[in-house]
Amino acid sequence: MSDTAVTTLAQRARALDVEHSTTDRRGAFELPEGVVYLDGNSLGALSTAARVATADAVSRQWGQQLIRAWNESAWWSAPERVGDRIAELVGAPVGTVVVGDSTTVSLYKAVHAAARLRPDRRVVLTDPDSFPTDVHVTRGVCEQLGLTLELLSPTEAVARLRGSDDVVLASYSQVDYRTGELWDLAALTTALHDAGALACWDLCHSAGVVDVALTAGGADFAVGCGYKYLSGGPGAPAFLFVAPEHLDAFVNPILGWNGHATPFAMSPDHTPADGITRARVGTPPVLGIAALEGALTAYDGLDVADVRRRSLSLTAFFVEALDALGVELPVATPREDARRGSQVSLRHPEAYAVVQALIARGVIGDFREPNIVRLGFAPLYLSHEDALAAAVHLRDVLDGREFERPEHLSRAAVT
Repeated sequence: MSDTAVTTLAQRARALDVEHSTTDRRGAFELPEGVVYLDGNSLGALSTAARVATADAVSRQWGQQLIRAWNESAWWSAPERVGDRIAELVGAPVGTVVVGDSTTVSLYKAVHAAARLRPDRRVVLTDPDSFPTDVHVTRGVCEQLGLTLELLSPTEAVARLRGSDDVVLASYSQVDYRTGELWDLAALTTALHDAGALACWDLCHSAGVVDVALTAGGADFAVGCGYKYLSGGPGAPAFLFVAPEHLDAFVNPILGWNGHATPFAMSPDHTPADGITRARVGTPPVLGIAALEGALTAYDGLDVADVRRRSLSLTAFFVEALDALGVELPVATPREDARRGSQVSLRHPEAYAVVQALIARGVIGDFREPNIVRLGFAPLYLSHEDALAAAVHLRDVLDGREFERPEHLSRAAVT
């Protein structure tokens, strides 16, 4: 690659950063110097607001208010309050999202409750390529309720639904966690509804970076985690969405005191709370919710549609830079904007070692089986100049065959 061509790409990167400057929130995050962080789709970067909120929750609220903080710092209402903020990001109405459990637990509640809404139907669909916990949870619910699980891609599901009347639910990820392919939530949901079935969506790889539009798309249920693009911190609580028309009939399969209509009456009989509160279970993880609430302030004043445009620009420019640099790795992520989430996945037979070689250069991505170099573009704190720097480093790793070094071949416990 000539110096002139690199200069041309650099000029274009700077111009694109200016074009998307209104969605630049890099100053809100505490990123290490000299690091290009392309793993925000696995663990979002720390924001100053999240750090401050966590410190306040520990030192002032817990430390000084002690148990009074449940009232004085509104700990008790945090799951719904933070849920309402996430609802704005995913296009859902106030009072339909609650925060508190893990994605796994939230998905279990959603799939189980959905199945009970269609008791005369016996088939559940899910994608065999979904994140494993999605398949595990959905299979577990089917085994517990005596339902049949069919593993079909979203495309296959549409064909399966034509003329059928036995499907109760399809549970799919909006973005494929490996390839970054974005599925058409509205189209598949419509196909399900036309067949009398329900739709549950996993938004772990789309919340905060895709204009999800749950209500406009007709989704019945949705779940998503708080630690990826939302930057709520490791193990941050997840969220659960229940469409307004299903709230009154929603039966929580895990009956806990937090979902009770009068929790402090301490009644041995369970009466579900009104609205989304009935989806709560046990005592919420207050410190985790505090960090997530702080992190979500990075979206204040932003329209998710604008964040989505920045995301698409970043990923498209990165692929453009790879092409211009002569990097010939197969791109697993669709190049079409309408079919791409906020990541670029590349295939390489030594993908794990390629990722380790990039990390050694300060470009942090991750690896997914069997051969995926997965690079996530968290648009709030990544620039087009970052994207170009990552592309250049990747070219150099491949040209210099740095991935063949022994230190990059040895796998750690977390890959």
